[in-house]
Amino acid sequence: MINKIFGLFLLLALVSCEETKPESQNVQDSEKLEDNFTIAGNINGGGNLTFHLEALTEQGPAKVAEVKADGNGKFKMTGNLPGMGLYQLRMGESNEKIIPLTVVPNDNLNINATVDNFIVSPELSGTDWASTMSKYMKIYSDFHFAQVSLMEQKDEISNLELTKRFKALKVPVDSFAIAEMRANPGNAFNIVLSDAATPNMGFIDWDPENIDVLNRVCDAFNKKYPETVAALSLSNKTYQIEMNYRQHVKNTSGTLPAPEIALNNPDGVELKLSSLKGKYVLIDFWASWCGPCRRESPNVVRLYNKYKDRGFTIYSVSLDDNMEAWKAAIKSDGLAWPNHVSDLLKWNSPLPQLYGFTGIPHTVLINKEGNVIGVGLRGESLEQKLNEVFSK
Repeated sequence: MINKIFGLFLLLALVSCEETKPESQNVQDSEKLEDNFTIAGNINGGGNLTFHLEALTEQGPAKVAEVKADGNGKFKMTGNLPGMGLYQLRMGESNEKIIPLTVVPNDNLNINATVDNFIVSPELSGTDWASTMSKYMKIYSDFHFAQVSLMEQKDEISNLELTKRFKALKVPVDSFAIAEMRANPGNAFNIVLSDAATPNMGFIDWDPENIDVLNRVCDAFNKKYPETVAALSLSNKTYQIEMNYRQHVKNTSGTLPAPEIALNNPDGVELKLSSLKGKYVLIDFWASWCGPCRRESPNVVRLYNKYKDRGFTIYSVSLDDNMEAWKAAIKSDGLAWPNHVSDLLKWNSPLPQLYGFTGIPHTVLINKEGNVIGVGLRGESLEQKLNEVFSK
């Protein structure tokens, strides 16, 4: 569960060397450094297990310290940290029991848990971020297990319904994170919480006020943890989000024309995108081999039927490389509109680079003049945008 969090923050991690007391193994002892943190644990059922503190780097986890618990699951780990950052505490030798820790020099962290709830609801104390982490872990674990249950139903419900339910499940996690960042922007655990303010799936339905939240955290980090990799990385990340959001607004303002596409349909006849001017057009990049694309098909068909008599059509661009598979998928999914094209080059097609996407399904909505007014619309967001367009 928690492993997913770590992948979002590799650039925020610190690689560090340290020197430990006798009960902790010194991972890199070429230089003796003064101990500046302590992690004391009491893990019921964790007797004689080894606990590893690791920094997260682009090359993978880097050892910082490790210690073996006594027969009752108690341990004390000490060492030296160069600054605040994101670390992980791993229990045992597998990667199944890991929790994130935003350890700060001079922290004296206490962890109470059982082997079973170590990654679900550990009780942390002793630092100014420990309480926040304990609360977040419980909320996140509830979301995680509900998400697992939801995904077991993905073949039984539509993509639209799946998206709606996922968003509803995520609300408590994101609401908690945003509120905590606003209330205490200097809290080190905001490294983890900042994911709630990050547009991980594009800017559709993303709240631009999150930029203000992230900037508050950046300002607090730069004052409280100046020159640390974590503070600098979060500042860079926030700057990129702000610039990308501005570009997104510009790209979807209806002032930039969609690049021309001129490809053959299944009958070998060239069909240009520009030939559809005068209609609202959804450019739908998909493929017969793309599961999410095929699961989205019923929603696209439904919306096409709803708005086709009001000046709306679809220009489907397939990233297939097999003509027969492409034609069979069109028939099987009931994609009744006449505008189907492909260069049958799969990812060797120049179109992903031309339109700036790396995954499908990917959509671009253009107005009657051929200018872009929406990008990445799917499921509920596509329905909302079309409702907005045709309600004017």
